[in-house]
Amino acid sequence: MDARWKLLDIAAFLDRLERNNAEDDYRVRSLYAALEQLGNRGAQRTENALLVWSDTTTEPIPAAHTKGASGAWEDGDQAMGETVMGETAKGGSA
Repeated sequence: MDARWKLLDIAAFLDRLERNNAEDDYRVRSLYAALEQLGNRGAQRTENALLVWSDTTTEPIPAAHTKGASGAWEDGDQAMGETVMGETAKGGSA
């Protein structure tokens, strides 16, 4: 079963994060929030996990803070409860 080794790989990664006290990093918080979406029954687990990491704002920022992507939206902590845990997680639209 291909999913077993993927799950074990994620578990090992989370163990390494905990050993290095990285839980306060917004990227780690967003990873945990995305993992919560995988436990929800029904459709849209993939969409909801991706929404955790997505910047759902519509207004452009004046200037980029970095040259590259970080894998998670830094301000996503505030949006997670509104977008993923709200209507979208129930099957509606955000």
